[in-house]
Amino acid sequence: MKPLTVVIAQGDQQAAQQLAASLNQHFRAVHLATSADEVRHAIPKNRADLAIVDLELMSVAEVQDLRREYHHTNVICTHRVPDEEMWARALDAGALDCCHSSDVRSIVLAATRNFAVAHAA
Repeated sequence: MKPLTVVIAQGDQQAAQQLAASLNQHFRAVHLATSADEVRHAIPKNRADLAIVDLELMSVAEVQDLRREYHHTNVICTHRVPDEEMWARALDAGALDCCHSSDVRSIVLAATRNFAVAHAA
């Protein structure tokens, strides 16, 4: 399996650090971004396979643009209070999942589960 690179953009920098520490155990490289612009620059610069973005930093429309522009990069959305409607909109925009931003376990599971399935295929 090819080592994977992840870009994380979360509004809460403490949560971003915690998530990065957890993902470092599963992926080759993890890079932090603090804004939508940084995400757009970090994806091609780091050849990111996955972006984990906070829907308080990027809109669902911006997620859809990311997926169009960087079709090789998968996206997992997070939010501090995600609901079913937000989850459905995120998936419609091309995200793999939409998780609660403080639920590191769910985010890690979504990231690793989806890449394991993709690489098995």
